[in-house]
Amino acid sequence: MKLAERMSRIATESAFEVLVRARALEAAGRDVIHLEIGEPDFATPSHIVEAGQRALAEGWTKYGPPQGLPELREAIAADVSRSRGVRVGAEHVCVVPGGKPMIFFPMLALLDAGDEVVYPNPGFPIYESMIEFLGATPVPMRSFDAEELARKLTARTKLVILNSPQNPTGGVIPADDIRAMADLLRERDVMVLSDEIYSRIWFGEAPLSIASLPGMLEKTIILDGFSKTYAMTGWRLGYGVMPLRMVEAVNTLMVNSNSCTAAFTQRAGIAALNGPQDDVVAMVGEFRRRRDAFCEALNRVPGFRCPLPEGAFYAFPNIEGTGMKSKVLADALLEQAGVASLSGTAFGEYGEGYLRFSMANSFENLMRAVQRIDEFARLYCQ
Repeated sequence: MKLAERMSRIATESAFEVLVRARALEAAGRDVIHLEIGEPDFATPSHIVEAGQRALAEGWTKYGPPQGLPELREAIAADVSRSRGVRVGAEHVCVVPGGKPMIFFPMLALLDAGDEVVYPNPGFPIYESMIEFLGATPVPMRSFDAEELARKLTARTKLVILNSPQNPTGGVIPADDIRAMADLLRERDVMVLSDEIYSRIWFGEAPLSIASLPGMLEKTIILDGFSKTYAMTGWRLGYGVMPLRMVEAVNTLMVNSNSCTAAFTQRAGIAALNGPQDDVVAMVGEFRRRRDAFCEALNRVPGFRCPLPEGAFYAFPNIEGTGMKSKVLADALLEQAGVASLSGTAFGEYGEGYLRFSMANSFENLMRAVQRIDEFARLYCQ
């Protein structure tokens, strides 16, 4: 029996494919430095782990409300209201198992075939995958500034996706550009999905949420979660903050898919938001230290040009000077140098000419990796 036609339009996430290849090399005795996975290499803070363990012991192992535990939704609403300078309540919050459902569910609820979605390219690959899967029309943007956005908007635009700080570039959209984009969108019949999963990981100008601007809260879905900020990738705990009309749609999709998010992880989420933030501050400080040293070293590699990322934990160097295509170079670095990275094309066609390195590895391993990259480039690149 053939699969449904729509399955031919859904893609995957290359980071996990590269991880499998890297693990196979390690199983064969090779030493591989992993810079492919966007997963903080820090332990989940101990008070969060203890809260999860306590929740299990107390019996938080049953079904919960599809929208999420009221106590967690209240904590999220308070945190978002404070950090974004907006007024939202627990009724605006939907808790989901990870960040990706908050990409998929709003798209599923909003998009019909032929609707247009403006999204970043290079960008997180699941955006384009879900747009294609639903039969909507992807409209890629190389950079998010108001002039380019104005050229991309049409009468068929239904959704605009913003991601700041951004994966894979580490870029933060300047506040003035966010304001100009809000001016373009405020009076249009369009929703905004603002992916703010890296909202606490930034090094210069604080990212501005478009939801905080006049008239935008009622047409913006804020995506955030616990995976990056609290090193909780495996806990599968994300959330969205959205207008009430979207809450009902997301809850309906939760009932039809996951029923609810695991209750004990939600109890841990309460501890994350209401507990000490020292571990977050320390983690961001270490990412800054790694960023400074790694990007400086990459800029000494022949053929590499690496701007300093303003957020997240990725370096996205231009490698056109090597004379090699992105995937060819990424494959060669893995096979010959033992450095796992991602081709820029894993994040869209406009990623050609770039590689993405995750700095979620130790300072020492990052320095070892860049030494290997440098040695390879001097031997094999133009």
